[in-house]
Amino acid sequence: MYAVIKTGGKQYRVASGEKIKVEQIAADVGQEIVLDQVLAVGTGAELKVGTPLVDGALIKATVVAHGKHDKVRIFKMRRRKHYQKRQGHRQQFTELLIGTIAI
Repeated sequence: MYAVIKTGGKQYRVASGEKIKVEQIAADVGQEIVLDQVLAVGTGAELKVGTPLVDGALIKATVVAHGKHDKVRIFKMRRRKHYQKRQGHRQQFTELLIGTIAI
């Protein structure tokens, strides 16, 4: 069984037992959270799509860790104008272990 969930402005296809990295969620490590924005639930060839959400569908997940992604380097330059700008950014994430998918 798999599901398509929405969290942090992005959509993820998840299955029970998977680990995923999502945008940072304010929860402690080891805490169980409930993801209720389920867009679709499927088993094999059968797929139930919500309009926009599937009624009564819940995903239980456990927070495994918090961290930062690799640095993204930003470099801007205007040729012949002596303008160069360097920046860096590390986005924070929360790693989740997907538990049960309930319809």
